[in-house]
Amino acid sequence: MPLVKVNMLARKTPEFKKTLFDCIHQGLIDAFEIADWDRFQRIEEFDKTNWEAPEGKTENFMIIELTIFPGRTREQKKTAIEKITGLLCEKLGIVATDVFVVMNEPPLENWGMGGNQK
Repeated sequence: MPLVKVNMLARKTPEFKKTLFDCIHQGLIDAFEIADWDRFQRIEEFDKTNWEAPEGKTENFMIIELTIFPGRTREQKKTAIEKITGLLCEKLGIVATDVFVVMNEPPLENWGMGGNQK
């Protein structure tokens, strides 16, 4: 059950956002073997006055935060980063240097679903 949060500049089309979600989800399916229904994704958009990125980044620069259950291997995480980045490059023409991925792994006792601690 990865939770996905994408931070990016505002003003992308609905089609861009749907493709973005699909690319990330497919990368997670390929790397973590999650179920197709397992989609918990959101986008946070920022106006240029509330967004700063290093020199050389384009308007497509994004930060993708994945909150995941602990236990995934280093190789699975590497695959997720590579698959997500590759799909974004292929499907949306985003350059790889504009994709920043970070994974957080809170312990299972910090997860609650349906009122129950995991």
